[in-house]
Amino acid sequence: MICARIRPLISSPLAFTISTTKHSSSPTNLRLLPRRRSFSAVTAMSSSSTTQSQIIEHIVLFKAKDDADSNKITSMISNLNALASLDEVLYISAAPLHRLGSSSAFAFTHVLHSRYGSKEDLSTYAAHPDHVRVVKESVLPICDDLMAVDWIADRIPGTLAPAPGSVGKLTLLKLKEDVSDEAKSEITGVVKGLGEKFPGIDQITVGENFSPARAKGFSIASIAYFKDLSEMEAVDAQKELVNLEKDKVRDYVDSTIVVEFLVSSQTCSSL
Repeated sequence: MICARIRPLISSPLAFTISTTKHSSSPTNLRLLPRRRSFSAVTAMSSSSTTQSQIIEHIVLFKAKDDADSNKITSMISNLNALASLDEVLYISAAPLHRLGSSSAFAFTHVLHSRYGSKEDLSTYAAHPDHVRVVKESVLPICDDLMAVDWIADRIPGTLAPAPGSVGKLTLLKLKEDVSDEAKSEITGVVKGLGEKFPGIDQITVGENFSPARAKGFSIASIAYFKDLSEMEAVDAQKELVNLEKDKVRDYVDSTIVVEFLVSSQTCSSL
């Protein structure tokens, strides 16, 4: 099982502070995700939708019901993480959130991050009986809202599994109407470049969501991992450079969702 704790949010170069408009959603279209292979097996994979230099990132944000039993929430997290046993999953981690960014009007309580070698692997996982069972028995009865995004990303050098103790930051951007494809490319380029401008970022991927039906209008997604909280805070402290990067994309962004969480040291396996 992968356990994780969430810490309060601190302003970051990925957290564009723009107000968010609340949406409603039903959890009936929930699709989650699963497991890890040896790195040699991963690199040997081929896919019609991605190349060996790419991966599929999948994020689900959940809102547990206010009256959900704590034992059932713990069971949900454990059962989601247990899906790591499925062959299609390269990496998976489900965890509770401490809170969302201050500008978010959403009330999500948990996050799942998983990685796949192809869109086909993601689809195969979604239809797997074990996954369907976990969603039906452990997730839907205790959750009343969710959203999900999927994007194609460049493969992370080395291991796909973030190191235990590292800090993950998820950023979702909802763009203003009529933003051009050229502008979207500029946005993803700016976010991707943060990894070079801020050495404290160990991993970062960004891409355009290809599952719009479940994304509440958020179309650009990024996830970054820092070695630890001190590394993230060191990046945050570079305010002038942070604001310079934000200014490059601010005019295109309508609203954001930002969450942070810790990768537990109690991981069951890694790539």
